[in-house]
Amino acid sequence: MYDSEFCSVRYEERYNVVFVEWKKFCCGEQYREPLRCALEIIASHEGCCYAADTRSGFENAPEDTAWVAEYFMPQAAARGCSIIWFIIDRDNSLREELEGQASDSADIMEFRYVYSLDELPVARQ
Repeated sequence: MYDSEFCSVRYEERYNVVFVEWKKFCCGEQYREPLRCALEIIASHEGCCYAADTRSGFENAPEDTAWVAEYFMPQAAARGCSIIWFIIDRDNSLREELEGQASDSADIMEFRYVYSLDELPVARQ
């Protein structure tokens, strides 16, 4: 659905999630464009949630973190996303950042942490 040198975005029907796989550090439009694509996918699949593979281990730029809290999370919730899944590495190297994103938006959606996409529950058919 979306692929760049920084990120891949695709719909995973089995789990009814938009899967965002970060490949390497990016910021600004290179960071926001895949998330806008993710919002379109969420809107086109009822009850679609969001899963982000954060195992590449980079942190967001502060202005992108603010954009996620102020724009992306409210828009995802408005389109029906109720759960954000973070796929983390065993050391949870992005713990502070992920917990910050979760605390910024905990009033509008739930946040869960797993080690692989296969740990997500299979969607009801």
